[in-house]
Amino acid sequence: MTDASSPTVPPPTTSTTPAVRRGFVKSVLSGDAVILQGKPENGPPPEWTVYLSNVSAPRLGRRPTETSPATPDEAFAWQAREYLRNKLVGQFVTFVRDFTASSGRDHGRIYIGGTSPADAENVTEGAVSEGLLEVRQGKIADEYTTKLLELQEQAKAASRGKWGSGAGTIREVRWVIDNPRELVDKYAQKPVDAIIEMVRDGSTVRAFLLPDFEYITLQLSGVRAPATRNPNASDSRAEPFSEEAKFFVESRLLQRDVQVILESTSNQNVVGSIIHPKGNIAESLLREGYAKCVDWSIGVVTGGAQKLRDAERQAKEKRVRLWKSYQPSSSGYSGDRKAFTAKVTEIVLSDAVVVQKDDGSELKLHLSSIRLPRETGDDKAGGVGRQFRPLYDVPFMFQAREFLRKRCLGKKVQVQIDYVQPKAENYPEKTCATIKIGDLNLAEGLVSRGFSKVVRHRADDENRSCEYDVLLASEAAAEKSKKGLFADKTAEKKDTLRIQEITGDLAKAKQFLPYLQRGGKAEGVVEFLSGGSRLRIYIPKETVLITFLLGGINCPKGARVGPGGVTLGAAEPFADEAAAFTRKLVLQHEVQLEVESTDKNGNFVGYLFVSPDGNASRATNLSEALLENGLATLHFTAERSGHYNALLAAENRAKKAKKNIWANYTEEQQQEEVEVQQADTSERKQNYRQVAVTDVAPGALRFSAQNIEDGPKIEKMTAEMRQAISEHPPLAGSFSAKRGDLCVAKFSQDGQWYRAKVESIRAGQAEIVYIDYGNRETVDAAKLAQIPAGFASFPAGVKEYHLALVKLPNEDYVQLTLDALTQDLFGHSSVFINTEYKVGTADYVTVYYDSGNKKVDIGKSLIAEGLALADQRREQRLQTISAEYKSAEDTARKSRKNIWEYGDFTGNDI
Repeated sequence: MTDASSPTVPPPTTSTTPAVRRGFVKSVLSGDAVILQGKPENGPPPEWTVYLSNVSAPRLGRRPTETSPATPDEAFAWQAREYLRNKLVGQFVTFVRDFTASSGRDHGRIYIGGTSPADAENVTEGAVSEGLLEVRQGKIADEYTTKLLELQEQAKAASRGKWGSGAGTIREVRWVIDNPRELVDKYAQKPVDAIIEMVRDGSTVRAFLLPDFEYITLQLSGVRAPATRNPNASDSRAEPFSEEAKFFVESRLLQRDVQVILESTSNQNVVGSIIHPKGNIAESLLREGYAKCVDWSIGVVTGGAQKLRDAERQAKEKRVRLWKSYQPSSSGYSGDRKAFTAKVTEIVLSDAVVVQKDDGSELKLHLSSIRLPRETGDDKAGGVGRQFRPLYDVPFMFQAREFLRKRCLGKKVQVQIDYVQPKAENYPEKTCATIKIGDLNLAEGLVSRGFSKVVRHRADDENRSCEYDVLLASEAAAEKSKKGLFADKTAEKKDTLRIQEITGDLAKAKQFLPYLQRGGKAEGVVEFLSGGSRLRIYIPKETVLITFLLGGINCPKGARVGPGGVTLGAAEPFADEAAAFTRKLVLQHEVQLEVESTDKNGNFVGYLFVSPDGNASRATNLSEALLENGLATLHFTAERSGHYNALLAAENRAKKAKKNIWANYTEEQQQEEVEVQQADTSERKQNYRQVAVTDVAPGALRFSAQNIEDGPKIEKMTAEMRQAISEHPPLAGSFSAKRGDLCVAKFSQDGQWYRAKVESIRAGQAEIVYIDYGNRETVDAAKLAQIPAGFASFPAGVKEYHLALVKLPNEDYVQLTLDALTQDLFGHSSVFINTEYKVGTADYVTVYYDSGNKKVDIGKSLIAEGLALADQRREQRLQTISAEYKSAEDTARKSRKNIWEYGDFTGNDI
């Protein structure tokens, strides 16, 4: 007999294939079949499927198909396959063909090790010795078959392999994974032993997870290799380098022992990483230019995506394979790319901030690579009875804005410009940056909480955040945890902010007033301002949005913006400066409100306090701050508040320093005020003068009157002016009126010309006051005419006066009070007034008329009839008359007159 290790001479055959082949074992099909791979020559390497002769292996189970169910393993089928796999895969072997069957299959022997079959190991003999293969005896026994039978008898005697009990040798394979996410959660991103069973393309494999034999399709996270041709699609073409990428992976991973980390899912596939002792196949693919990074899954890569990005960058620099035509893209940013620090002055919705650089310039920056939450059709409906406001109506946009506002508003941040997004059809150019406060990347903070999503850039678009992969990883974690935008729709609706908007509705404002006054100061956030003293404020506790007017001051008004963005009228001096001052101090800051009342338009009036450093004990009164900087003047209503002395002192300091409004303030004006103040400390003077009342203002205890001796002069001047106009009629439209101009206008009631002053112009309509009579109306601005020469210098014939020591009652009774005042003032040809005090330039007077031998004080009469309230003053000289007024109020209260009909009913009660 010949030596068992020496191959017998194969029998004659008609096959034209070589009798001896050498190559690497690509994979093992079963315990008796393998695929050999030769050396590549001008194309893909040749492959041969070969079978071990004279033996048969137990059959492996098959996975189910659309037409057939799964089949189980035969006993020891898996062990037989594994014996060959562990011994042969990736090894260089020699195959000696014994014969070619009628089916065309080549059968023979495989030798491993050594330099020739004579000194090599016969794999078949080893498998038979382990009891994993069964010898098939032919009709004619030869020496090789005899040797195999002897080895088989020895295995049977030793009860090895299939000749033993066979218990526990059949796999239970889970061929179909109905819910891949459950599998990902089961292994919790921990390494799992696996065997790669198939390579579909360079970035997609099929594998068994051990020891439970879960059969999965695994897509490499963070990369995509070119797709190979789909054999089931006639028009499908392989992408460039797809076969090379597939071979690259097969030669390294196919049927190798690896570990995998399941990181996410995509449809019914699992997304994850493959861990191999010799390196990361994803990095190798990228480095060799066989794959590209993909953003949709790179965020879940275990250990971060930086190594993958670095590998891809190397391929780009070398311009290999997929990157052979690579050209770096330009960001289009021409500014300083170096990192710099700046102070955040405003949050714009939830994806942009305004920063102030060290040189004082401001720059609007968008957070790189993230996008705002998007509105839906339901969102655009907004709240009931109000317009759609994205900040409040789009889910999670307000929470995102608040996240940024609370962390970085007013603080220094580090800025790194990443790119400039070019101007598009409906979008302006955007400068995008990565912005950090300390170690916190603001964009990452938003994404990790589910308040924003990451932009999916094109594969060839390098204009992205410098920490783009960190953003993707944060998004993947937020999605897994179902946070914010990744939660179900029910949770999204639950977290949508639903607010009330109380603007332009006097009844609703009055109803809500006690809630804002209750408990002292209300807390809010300044959302917007349209001038130095007009703000829109969100009150979190009550979830309302209000318009708030600063009390106690007159602030310069800016130009009004009309339809289409057209500017109507001119801004008053220092209006822009006042608005900028207020914006810098309070915009988007948390403030405290001291609400006093509402105006006729449903706006709230009061005082606003802000603590930029968060210390409430050092809160700034915004009205006082504007006065001190010469950006507002004191209003007469300030006297009614407890802040009057502080406001007055602030204005005096601005006057003394000649700030802004007071830049041209003269010593003469100062002396006049000193005299008034001195008069205020002296005894009350009664210097009544007779006047003729010409108009009573709506909504206030204010009226206009002429000195009785000036009446004839005014009549004469007016007649002469009309004569001049009739002689030289004005040309319609020739006069372009501006705010503050003197002009002439035809009164709507009698069609006669009167002198007038333009108070404002909006949309072609002029609001004017007739300076000789005090009444106001709105007229067509084109119908105003220039005042004839010589008549502009004649002093205004009328002056406005306020009723002293008297306050209007609750809104329900205001009209009743004004009707009574009007009747008292116009019910007599003349009345007598005495100036009691001044607030600013406004005169506050007591008024009486003669009734027989009795003088009737109109203000006291209103109070006594229960139609008004007594207003207290601090001046000593006014205490006597104040006491009289207060006594009259007490009497009216006890008698339950008018406003007191239901008891102690004050103007602040509802």
